[in-house]
Amino acid sequence: MELSRTDVVTPAGFPLTTSLQGRRIRSVERRAKRIVVTLDDQNRFYIHLGMSGRLVLGHRQDVMKRHTHLRIGLDRSDGQEIRFVDPRRFGGVWWLGQEADSDDLGPEPLTLGQAELRKRLASTSRAVKTALLDQRLIAGLGNIYVDESLHEARIHPQTPSSNLTRPEVARLNKAIKTTLKRALRHRGSTLRDYRDAAGDPGYFQNLHRVYDREGEACKRCGTEIVRIVIGGRSTHYCPKCQDAHPPSARKKAERDER
Repeated sequence: MELSRTDVVTPAGFPLTTSLQGRRIRSVERRAKRIVVTLDDQNRFYIHLGMSGRLVLGHRQDVMKRHTHLRIGLDRSDGQEIRFVDPRRFGGVWWLGQEADSDDLGPEPLTLGQAELRKRLASTSRAVKTALLDQRLIAGLGNIYVDESLHEARIHPQTPSSNLTRPEVARLNKAIKTTLKRALRHRGSTLRDYRDAAGDPGYFQNLHRVYDREGEACKRCGTEIVRIVIGGRSTHYCPKCQDAHPPSARKKAERDER
């Protein structure tokens, strides 16, 4: 067990290595973008990978890569250990202890029902792109998968969330689930830093329809993909497939789809 940077641990000064020494892992779960670990003494902590962090499974004799902040040795005869590597240090380790986790995160997108999604989106007039990235509204959606889901659903990213029609919310709910499941099958998107626990890249970036494809042809209609910035986030969409209809046209479209 080795912690090389204490500033990746919250709360500050918490004796993480002492608290993990000799403990067994009872379960590992995901909550939004958090990897939540429960120990055999009922204490819990979570790791957030941030923008560039990753957990790597390796051997204790392997060369230590730069920006390795935490090493957790496993009780195995093959000498394997888990390493937390984070070059940009936006991630970290949060100790929860035995208290119930009173997070303010929204529901998980893969289990979120259409009615609940509609209710949540109707509560804000923010651009739908911004709303979907709000972890308090829906937990776990990132920039890539919001752009891809909105394209799949044919919704312009600047559309006010509260203006979305019932058919649009239905398409969006389905598109989010379809996009995430497709990304999981292809092990995520590797544009720069992302690697899985074995150090292998994902392949979903090869299937992106809009994200990071500015100036390229839409795979659905051939129109040039456009990049704009919404809420400080890079946003990609197709101007034809995701036409920004005025509210009157949107209501008419809803009536026509009934």
